[in-house]
Amino acid sequence: MNLLNKLGLVPATLAAQLATAKVLVVGDVMLDRYWFGDVSRISPEAPVPVAKISRMEERAGGAANVARNIASLGGQATILSVVGDDEAATALERLLAADGIRASLKRDPDIATTVKLRVVARQQQLIRLDFEDAPSHEILADKLDEYAAIVAAHDVVILSDYGKGGLTHVARMIELARAAGKPVLIDPKGDDYSKYAGATLLTPNRSEFKQVAGSWQNEAQLSAKAEALRGELNLDALLVTRSEEGMTLYRAGGAVHEPTLAQEVYDVSGAGDTVIGTLGLMLAAGLELPLAMRLANAAAGIVVAKLGTAVCHQRELFAL
Repeated sequence: MNLLNKLGLVPATLAAQLATAKVLVVGDVMLDRYWFGDVSRISPEAPVPVAKISRMEERAGGAANVARNIASLGGQATILSVVGDDEAATALERLLAADGIRASLKRDPDIATTVKLRVVARQQQLIRLDFEDAPSHEILADKLDEYAAIVAAHDVVILSDYGKGGLTHVARMIELARAAGKPVLIDPKGDDYSKYAGATLLTPNRSEFKQVAGSWQNEAQLSAKAEALRGELNLDALLVTRSEEGMTLYRAGGAVHEPTLAQEVYDVSGAGDTVIGTLGLMLAAGLELPLAMRLANAAAGIVVAKLGTAVCHQRELFAL
């Protein structure tokens, strides 16, 4: 019996629900560039490997990867973000269009689009180079106006915070979404979560949660810290993703734990995007939160077995 059958879900019915589910993603987008090559010698100029590049790839990353996961699972994704007025922004628009994602990327001529360049040899990352700037307040205010105009047309809102400045108005975005009756899911960043107060759900990973709540010695302490944060921020739920320990959902009715389903962990980059993207899409399709979490956990198990910023396709999830 596969996963959907175990969960009491009919593939054809779920696929139809996903096809009409609309998710609005707002946050920091970036262009992930991969240079693949081989290393056979050390540079005579410095004690570093010389990579001979044979292939290059580009993928939409950050909040754009959340939208990619939604689209690959059969949902309707709209993304709202700020980019530079440059070649990387054009590349992002092209990639998003190819994935069937509705994109509104506000161009700020005073910044460069965030680019992460990874050099990979023999399936190992040698180095990552980051290029980034914070967007201007004028561009962000313009984006907020568009957000207010379109939020009611979506079923769920996902705010993907990568700490690059794109979610400066996050508190107002939460307020507008809740006023429109839309659940707000947030992938948080930093050590100040007060700006996320009133959200439906936060999805910090284990290290992010520890940075905010402090360390714990056992499950009872972890639960106490999770409930304290949930109450302090007036959240409906808190989902802590715990790497090899799976993930735990904390709600008023108690905690629900889901062990990891990864067969082989190859690359964890982007796994958090898959979790929140899958979770948001399943909620938009009408599934209850614990059920959505189980599917998000399964999707994450699929992407960590892939190299780089990857997505889970509907056929892969349904085949489990």
